[in-house]
Amino acid sequence: MSDDVRIKKLRGSGGFVMAQVTDEQQGKGNLGGPDLFLAPIGRLDAEKIKKYSCNTCDQEYEGAPKIEYENPNEQVSENLFLVERGQYLCTACSSIIAEYREFKKSDELGG
Repeated sequence: MSDDVRIKKLRGSGGFVMAQVTDEQQGKGNLGGPDLFLAPIGRLDAEKIKKYSCNTCDQEYEGAPKIEYENPNEQVSENLFLVERGQYLCTACSSIIAEYREFKKSDELGG
């Protein structure tokens, strides 16, 4: 199987990032249309992000946006836990580029 890395445009509600993604990440980001989305992929390593665009600033920036996240390990249903939630934020105006949530079933937790 190929795990090639390509630079792709990943959309968020407040802009997009251009990042190196694997085939697996690209599959997660494809929601059935022509665009790829950042939210289903989750947190990317900042060094994989080459540039980003902020809709609020109406501008592109080199490098990665600010990535803030927390690990609440919060139970959201009988067998489902929110293990991470985060945001990609514009470094110039702090607007949200994209948000994501990562969930795991209780039998997938490492404890």
